[in-house]
Amino acid sequence: MSPAAWAGGREGRAAPGKFAGCCGSECGARSPGRGLCGRATARHRTVKRQAPSFGDCSSVIMMRSTALLVSLLLFQLLNSCEGNRRKEPTSSIQFTQHLYNAYIYENSAAKTYLESHPKMGIYITHPASEFRYKIISGDHENLFKAEDYNLGDFCFLRIRTKGGNSAVLNREVKDHYLLNVKAVERKTNAEARTKVKVHVLDTNDLRPLFSPTSYSVSLAENTPLRSSVARVRATDADIGTNGEFYYSFKDWTDTFAIHPTNGVVTLTGRLDYSETKQYDLEILAADRGKKLYGSSGTSSLAKLTVHVEQGNENAPVITAVTLVPSDMDDDPTFAIVTVEDEDPGVNGEIAALNIVAGDPLHQFKAMRSSPGSREYHIKAVDQIDWESQSSGYNLTLQAKDKGTPPQFSSVKVIHVTSPQSKSLPCRFEKNVYEARLSEFAPPNSPVVMVTANPMYPQIKFAFRYHVDKFHINPDTGLITTNDFIKAQEASSYELEVIIVDRQASTKVIVYVVDMNDNAPEFKQSSYRSTVSENVPVGTSVLTVSATDVDTGENGYVTYSIANLNPPPFAIDYFSGDIRTSEELDYELMPRIYNLRVRASDWGSPYRREVEALVTIFLSNVNDNKPLFEKVNCIGTIPRDLKIGEQITTVSAIDADEMQLVRYQIVTGNELDLFDLNPNSGVLVLKRPFTDGPGVTGSFHCLQITATDGENFATPMYINITVTTSRKQVNLHCTETGVAKFLAEKLLQANKIHNRGDAEDLFSDNHSINRHAPQFDSSFPGVIQVKEDKPVGTKLLFINATDFDNGFNGKLVHVISGGDNDSKFIIDMETGWLKVFSPLDREKNDHYTLNITVYDLGIPQKSAWRLLDVNILDANDNRPEFLQDMYSEVVSENKEVGSKIIQLEATDQDLGANGEVRYSILTDTDVFAIDSVTGIVTVKGLLDREKEPVYLLKVEARDQAEEELQLFSTVMLKVTLEDVNDNAPEFIPRNYHIKIREDLPEGTVAMWLEAYDPDVGQSSQVRYSLIDSGEGYFDVDKLSGALRIVHKLDFEKKQFYNLTARAKDKGRPVSLSSTCYIQVEVVDVNENLYAPVFPFFVANGSVSEDVPIGTSVMTITAYDNDSGRDGEVRYSIRDGSGLGVFTIDEEKGIIKTADLLDHETISHYWLTVYATDLGVVSLFSFIEVYIAVGDVNDNAPQTSEPVYYPEVMENSPKDVSVVQIEASDPDSSSSDRLSYKITSGNPQGFFIINQETVSINDVHQEEK
Repeated sequence: MSPAAWAGGREGRAAPGKFAGCCGSECGARSPGRGLCGRATARHRTVKRQAPSFGDCSSVIMMRSTALLVSLLLFQLLNSCEGNRRKEPTSSIQFTQHLYNAYIYENSAAKTYLESHPKMGIYITHPASEFRYKIISGDHENLFKAEDYNLGDFCFLRIRTKGGNSAVLNREVKDHYLLNVKAVERKTNAEARTKVKVHVLDTNDLRPLFSPTSYSVSLAENTPLRSSVARVRATDADIGTNGEFYYSFKDWTDTFAIHPTNGVVTLTGRLDYSETKQYDLEILAADRGKKLYGSSGTSSLAKLTVHVEQGNENAPVITAVTLVPSDMDDDPTFAIVTVEDEDPGVNGEIAALNIVAGDPLHQFKAMRSSPGSREYHIKAVDQIDWESQSSGYNLTLQAKDKGTPPQFSSVKVIHVTSPQSKSLPCRFEKNVYEARLSEFAPPNSPVVMVTANPMYPQIKFAFRYHVDKFHINPDTGLITTNDFIKAQEASSYELEVIIVDRQASTKVIVYVVDMNDNAPEFKQSSYRSTVSENVPVGTSVLTVSATDVDTGENGYVTYSIANLNPPPFAIDYFSGDIRTSEELDYELMPRIYNLRVRASDWGSPYRREVEALVTIFLSNVNDNKPLFEKVNCIGTIPRDLKIGEQITTVSAIDADEMQLVRYQIVTGNELDLFDLNPNSGVLVLKRPFTDGPGVTGSFHCLQITATDGENFATPMYINITVTTSRKQVNLHCTETGVAKFLAEKLLQANKIHNRGDAEDLFSDNHSINRHAPQFDSSFPGVIQVKEDKPVGTKLLFINATDFDNGFNGKLVHVISGGDNDSKFIIDMETGWLKVFSPLDREKNDHYTLNITVYDLGIPQKSAWRLLDVNILDANDNRPEFLQDMYSEVVSENKEVGSKIIQLEATDQDLGANGEVRYSILTDTDVFAIDSVTGIVTVKGLLDREKEPVYLLKVEARDQAEEELQLFSTVMLKVTLEDVNDNAPEFIPRNYHIKIREDLPEGTVAMWLEAYDPDVGQSSQVRYSLIDSGEGYFDVDKLSGALRIVHKLDFEKKQFYNLTARAKDKGRPVSLSSTCYIQVEVVDVNENLYAPVFPFFVANGSVSEDVPIGTSVMTITAYDNDSGRDGEVRYSIRDGSGLGVFTIDEEKGIIKTADLLDHETISHYWLTVYATDLGVVSLFSFIEVYIAVGDVNDNAPQTSEPVYYPEVMENSPKDVSVVQIEASDPDSSSSDRLSYKITSGNPQGFFIINQETVSINDVHQEEK
């Protein structure tokens, strides 16, 4: 195969019949310096130079063959002789690409050819080659057919749709095909394969479809303008511009507008239920192709029904009544809320009542009293945290109705309180109060003060149960004593204090501190006992016992005997046991002892003592034997003594008191002559001496004894001698002196008894409480106290005295009256008058206190004095405004200097402390305040639009001179009332918009926006057009919607200058402003047709010697569009002639742009594009083949510039010396070369043959 055939198939190859760029041995054209051609030729010359000089034809053939092989090898190693040659394929024939992209519109008619760039096909490497194309796979529907078309050195692959086939291309079904195409060279049966991807292009063959096709919405008649009320949806299965469509209303309406692309329906006019209850709108979805393709554009229809509902014109109104539920209520109701709405129907129904603020923990809920009821109860969700919100909760309520859109009520703030409080949950500061109270505390002594939080003035304290011992101040909570409190009665008291009507309670435990206020007390008021005189020393007589109800040492009792004269008794100091301290003698000592037994406690500061009378009786004991007064009697008695006559009387004395002495004859009366009276001791004659046994004896010795019943006296003897004389009885006895001795003893005992009587008259003078306390003469009647004295400040020392000793002179102090506010206290022990709770002159500036002083004697004595306390003022009150906040509405055109409001603050202090001065703390240059009167005036110009509301912080400060000045502040809200002083302003001031020329009529091109900073009717803006752009536009007066009234046409007019006016409804004069709207009409793609060439390929020729700028040919394309869409511009985009030729972009004339050389390049391919001037330009292209015609513009050239032949001398005639080879690049001259010797042969030795030899059609002949 020839090198030229092997290198075929690339664009830019030589024309058929030429081996363009071939450097083989038969290439006649010299191309010095041209890449491979130059190198191949040089190699060829080198080989020729080595050839033998003789005319050996075989050598020439051999050299030619060698040169051809070398050229072929070099050709295969390198890509090409030209810089833009493609890579050589490995097969004998090959498509220009392995894969082509080709395009065709769906629904194309039969025998419509696919378009592809670059061109599809195979380069022809040999003039005799013939190619046939066939689709071998990928066309399952049998839609396509492959054809061939030859031009120049290229065989085009052309694929078209088949004719007579009912199947058509449908992009929506299948948008591409991949065809496998085979090329076969008919003579050699060489094959090549390629793939063609057929892209099916979209055409506008489908219309938009609504889904669904009907819509229904309900609108309240008060729906705001510009509200989006509905959205319709349509789809178009086409793609690109073909799938674009516009929404529009079939019939004109001023009430609604629809967005052309998203289908959102917007309200542009006011709805009125009384006028129109339903709108039936028909909406078109029109394919934009209707504008582009005329009647081929299609549309579909949907229906939109708008039901107008009566407007939700009234907001709900809340009324509320707060309650204080009982703490016994398991499900308390804190407020009853009624919500009313004047709208009828569903608009008047209440959707919900919500707690929108004040309940961060969501502890409350609003519940309907019954289904559908307008009454709500505010209840607790769970346990409510009243401790952290002791003042209660401020709940903000807001109601919402069921209207569309819903209306919301104004917020309503209600204050809910704990069930345990009528106003607020009130608790004691402590759950348990503890206090210690001395027993010495006199009546009205303060015990403890209970306090509640919060401490409201109306709070009243009380004991839950009646208490005798204590009293509570119902206003201050101070608990005081009603009487002296005794620890022996109760060591502690547990009181329950409540807050009246608030169910709050606390415990107060009062511990009574035992003091030495009780004297010991004997178990008996007096004691009596008897003791025998003969008991030994230390004998216990009796035990006294005394108890002291005090505790500790105050109740520890010891005993003593307080008699001035020590008795013969002693008492045990601790046990009270009374014992004898010496021997007792009834006869010689007092028979009765009155002991003053004293019981003393160990208390402090003084001991308390008590005495009891203990009477001890000394009992007589028979411890003495009778003693005869006379003993040893001797005497005589006459014998004739008569019976019964007394002889003598014996007498015995017994020292024991009241002891009867009886007498008896022990011996000597054996004859029973004598009779002794046992009681009286009279001795008489019982039997006469004259007869009987008495006659015999004359001497009788009688032994007589005396006895007290226990003891016998020492016997006495009476010696009687009986005489016969008539003498009297005559006895003589010895005196014993017993009587005298006993008399002396009795006298001594009598003295002792007299001393005991004196003891009975003793009295304990120091234990008697003789004196009452006395106030010192310096006690003032009036004192003055400044109200800012801190609690605990000492105010006055109460100086009082008592001349008694011990407890009788010990004083305690108390305020027994005049302190209903519990502001003062006296130290019970020291007598210092102090501040007990904060003073407040503004509440009470004078107190008259009853100061009472008690001693601790028994019985207790007291004294009292009245003390006037005047409370002096301190600067402890800040000025207070009469309102928590002030609000005033002022017209914005209020003149400078005008009075707008007077603020007033009061200060309860006196003098300079209560003198108030005013100032505005907020930095303002438009308001001022009179410092004395509080009158606020306008100082500068007001403008509601710049500052509609002023919040001024106003201070009221007192003028204290000696103390820190106090102040308070209040907010003054000044709201400016609008006047119509501002014209509406357009935002922006001017508009520039761009709109497509194909937008449907009725489309809202833009929304005018004008803002009037005034309020009310003065801010209501109405729009109008002063210049409506020749009637092509209109504006809705309420919504400001600028609509397209008539169809726009970019080709007719590209710009519209509109003038709009915005006018308010102010009274008495309305204001207006204008703005300019520049509407730029944007051209849409109406470019229906692409430029069309009459043929898919063009053929032209030009001589190689033409000058630059020579017209070669004219390419013409036709565009059926009108205007710029139909204007065609030409350009060369590709091909081997790119840069060699130019084309007139308007006329399509192809001209040379460079010198041509047939011998270098014999033909060119150009890809010429025809593009229209549409907004979206369309184009087509054509392949142009230009052959370069040859002219005789080259001289023949020898193969060597110098030949060096050799010839033997004497060579015969007609010997061939050298063969001169020459060639002419011009194809027209290559077969008409002639040779002649022009010089160097003067002798004529040499001749040259003038004939030439033709080799073939392509290569030039060689000579």
